[in-house]
Amino acid sequence: MIHSFLMIGQSNMAGRGKIGEVPPIIDRRIHMLRNGRWVVMTEPINPDRQVYPTIERFPISGVGLAASFAGEYVNFFADDAGLIPCADGGTSLNDWAVGGLLYDNAVSQSRLAQRTSEFSGILWHQGEGDCTTMENVGAYHDKFIDFIVSLRKDLNVGNVPLVIGEIGEICPRGQSQHSHEINEVFHSISKDLPNCAVASAEGLTLYEDGLHFDSVSQREFGRRYFAEYKSLVNNK
Repeated sequence: MIHSFLMIGQSNMAGRGKIGEVPPIIDRRIHMLRNGRWVVMTEPINPDRQVYPTIERFPISGVGLAASFAGEYVNFFADDAGLIPCADGGTSLNDWAVGGLLYDNAVSQSRLAQRTSEFSGILWHQGEGDCTTMENVGAYHDKFIDFIVSLRKDLNVGNVPLVIGEIGEICPRGQSQHSHEINEVFHSISKDLPNCAVASAEGLTLYEDGLHFDSVSQREFGRRYFAEYKSLVNNK
């Protein structure tokens, strides 16, 4: 049985780590959804942008946190893992509103996955697109809870485990002025949403763009996501 996990959010969930900076994760027990079918995972798992550099300074799809999350999962639980890639770089929480294109795509892909797997969790990383103003930060808590409540209901998965990742708080270019505040919102959400945990980004490193975690940090982040997921499962 494959246990599947929905990947949603923006670019750090999709993965912008440079291929080749870390050893590949190769394991036939780890799958990713392609055209409604499961194939053996390779990175980039979530190619929301170009895979090969053809336009200068254009974002490149690459290493993300989901691969090492899945690696930890299959080693600990001895079950196959399936990744459902639906993240999209540069998106705000409003872009994920219920009934919008991204929301409907996530529901559609997850329902396809449910036909051949057991839906076992949601992995969310987003916030860089909402922390440029305190108005957005202040609205995030209630919007996000409404989003997750609707998503769980539409997928008929009860209070399936949800792991949120903190965003990086060191931002040389200043895009994420209120990153600390939105991380605090994530922890508040984890107290108000059942079966929800937050993975720390403390000590992780970003590329020079000040937004994207590098490949080494993505691998570590995935392990931290799994540690939080395991704690949720074990505390049931």
